[in-house]
Parts: sequence; structure tokens; C-alpha cells
Amino acid sequence: MTSQNKFLRFAMFALLYFTQGTILGYFASLNALYMLDSGLDMGKVGIFSSIALIPFVIKIFFGMLSDRVNLLKLGHRRPYIVIGLLVQFACLLLVANINPGQNYWLYVALAFLLQLGMAFYDTCTDGLALDITPEHERGVLQGFMVGGRSIGVIAAASAAGWIAQHMGWSSVFYFLAILTLIPLPFIFFIKEMVRTAEMRFQWSAFSAFKNRQVIAAAAVGLIVFLVIVGANQDINPHFSARFGIDLATAGLVTTVWGIGCVAGAFLGGFVMDKTGNRNALLLSLILVVPALVLLAFVPSIPFMWIAAVFFGIAYGLSQAVYFALAMKYTQPAIAASMYSILMAVTNVGQGIGLGVAGGLAKNGNFTLVFILFAAIMFLILPFFPILFSKKAAA
Repeated sequence: MTSQNKFLRFAMFALLYFTQGTILGYFASLNALYMLDSGLDMGKVGIFSSIALIPFVIKIFFGMLSDRVNLLKLGHRRPYIVIGLLVQFACLLLVANINPGQNYWLYVALAFLLQLGMAFYDTCTDGLALDITPEHERGVLQGFMVGGRSIGVIAAASAAGWIAQHMGWSSVFYFLAILTLIPLPFIFFIKEMVRTAEMRFQWSAFSAFKNRQVIAAAAVGLIVFLVIVGANQDINPHFSARFGIDLATAGLVTTVWGIGCVAGAFLGGFVMDKTGNRNALLLSLILVVPALVLLAFVPSIPFMWIAAVFFGIAYGLSQAVYFALAMKYTQPAIAASMYSILMAVTNVGQGIGLGVAGGLAKNGNFTLVFILFAAIMFLILPFFPILFSKKAAA
């Protein structure tokens, strides 16, 4: 693996995920408001969101490019990460001067390019992490990565909201552009390792997807992300319906949840590296289920805050644990490609979870949603004997 400075490595990965989190936080909490404020309707917002997500559907091709091509002999990962960050930076500067109400399709096109850049460096960051991180450090690494992204989401949801209100929307994009550049200096201090013969791209490596353990890992990822992302969508609507909270309070709930995510991510990484993959995934189940039950039956506003931070911890831990677990089953020859496919499966789970959560909550029956998702989480248990057998079954 690598003997490079651990602090620099972890800081670089955390900051790359942080800047990704700022963009995700903006799109999740502010972009719809910006577009509505510019005179567009929710139909246009929906079209925008669908197009902007396409890069994350096709990110496997970025992984294959990174696995195969040493760009200008500068490396398989670092030059692509720099290109992705610079594309994101340039798009943010340009979009700051575009009014989506007057130039809708230009705004959509720039957002697509921005997401393309983000998907590019996201995929190659994961590939670099797989290349240079010893297996016994991958749990803690994922804690830093998920924690960094959660902090980025909090920053965008809070600071960017304040900037939009007091300085205007253009200043938001300039602010996000500045945050995009933060990881760049760290990238140049990290060296890629020399790729051995077994690490060189081979089409035959894709036969790993016939392995029962890889299939089981993909299934577990689909279930876990279906549950945590689907349930997360309904938290603020549930609290609003149950306690009549206002938008400001809903924002604070999200902040508290985000703090819990950061704590959970670091806890998950620590537990995984110290006690092993099986115990860490079991802890995910042990935390997620009671957190969902508490959300379903939260009795009062004081317990609302407890439920939000508790679920945040469970959410962050589950993400860090699964991401590190997925690393275990990637083949060195197609590290970025294979990992991006496993992540694509989690995206499918998220889509299913969001649809189910939205459909069941149409009539305000949020309790049913949380209890159903708590029950679904137990579906990961049948995969434990396959995932954690001492030898991989073909």
C-alpha cells in the first residue's frame, strides 16, 4: 500500500468529500428555492434535478477510464481528480452570472457539467483510496470521508443560506467555488503507488461480479441505503405534521442530524477497524432499527431532538461501514470501476427508498414508513453467512 503521511492522506480524502458535500448540500436544501425565486415552477425544478443526476448514473465509465489510462504519465487518479475539481470550480463561477429564469437550459447545462466534474473526481477519489489505503485503515478512512461530506452538507445548508439571504445568490456560488479549491494543495502531496501487474486493468476482473460475496455485498448496500435514505426524507415532514415545527426549526433539525452523521461516521470507522466488518455491520442494524422506532413514536419536542441526532449517528455509521465493506470486495485491476458499480447499486436502493417513503407518506402515515423500514433493515441478516464466510464462494 503506502507509507505516506497518514494525516495528509486522511485530510485530503476528508476535504475532497467535504467539497462534494457542499454541492450536495446546496442542491438538497437551496437550489429549488433559488429556481422558484427566479420565477420557475416545480416542474422545471424536477426536470433540472433529473438531468443533473445523470453523471452519477454513468460514473462507471469514469472509473474504467481512470483504471485504464495513466493520463500524460501523471497518474491514474490524481490528474483526473484535479480536472474534476477545476470543472466544478469553473462551472460555479459561470453559473453565478446566469439567471435560471431567463436562461433555463443554459443553467441546466452548466449544472450538468458541474455534476459531471463532481462525479469524475468522486469516482477517482474512491479509486485512489482503494489504491493507497491499507485494509486495516479503511474503516477510519471512511469515517473521515463520510464525516467530511456531512460537514460540507451542514456548511452549505447553513452558511450558504445566510449568504443567499444577506448577500444574494451569486455570492453563494462564489462561496462554493472557493470551497472547491480547498483540497487541491493536499492532492500534490500525495503520491500514487506504482501499479503492479495485478493492478493493471483487465476485462476478466469483472468476473468478480459472479462471486456470491460480491453479490451479497451489493444486496446489503441496496437494503441499507433504501432504509436510511428513504426514512431520512420523511423526518422533517413527520416532525412538521406531528409538532407543527416551522422552517427555521426544520433547518436546525437537519443541522443536529448532520452533527450526528459526523459522529456516527467516525464511530463506524473506529468500530470497523477495531472489531471487524461483521461486528460493525451488526452495529449498524442495532442502531438503525431503534432509531427508526423512536422516530415513529417520538412523543414530544425534546425527544424530537434526541431522535434526530440518534438517527444521524445511525445514518453516518451505516454509510461509513458499508463504504468500507464495499472496498473489501473490489478487485485491484478494476478498483474504481467495481467500486462505482457497487455505489450505483446503493443509488438504486436510494431511489426505491425515496419512492416508497414518499408514496406511503402521502396520507401523513409517517409512523408506518418508519416501522416498515425498520423491518426491512433485518433483511441484511440472511446475507451475513455469505459475506463473512472464511473463504469466498464462487
